[in-house]
Amino acid sequence: MTPLVYLGCLAVSLAGMAVLDWRLVLFFRAAPVRAGIVLAAGLAFFLVWDLSGIALGIFHRGRSEYMTGIMLAPELPLEEVFFLAFLCYLAMNLYRLLSRRLRTGSFVPPAARAPAARTGNR
Repeated sequence: MTPLVYLGCLAVSLAGMAVLDWRLVLFFRAAPVRAGIVLAAGLAFFLVWDLSGIALGIFHRGRSEYMTGIMLAPELPLEEVFFLAFLCYLAMNLYRLLSRRLRTGSFVPPAARAPAARTGNR
């Protein structure tokens, strides 16, 4: 059970990003195909970055009893892919959320604000 703790935390964090995305219509819910392409591109970029760092001897896998021990490449644990996916998803959700706030003055998607505006409720 202990070796799955870190991977489980990353999975829960990714699920949290998906819930936030769905609730506030940020990334995948707003444009699923474009979001998939952007997430895949970001993940590929950071994997190449990691593999380059590993090849140069800069990055090393840390030892932890909380990791699965599954290696995708030398010094590249399975958890790194989940972390990088979370990092990319978080960045895109934040970008969409903050750009909406700057554009409209609200974090709430326009479709969700419309009924409250019509009835006068806030």
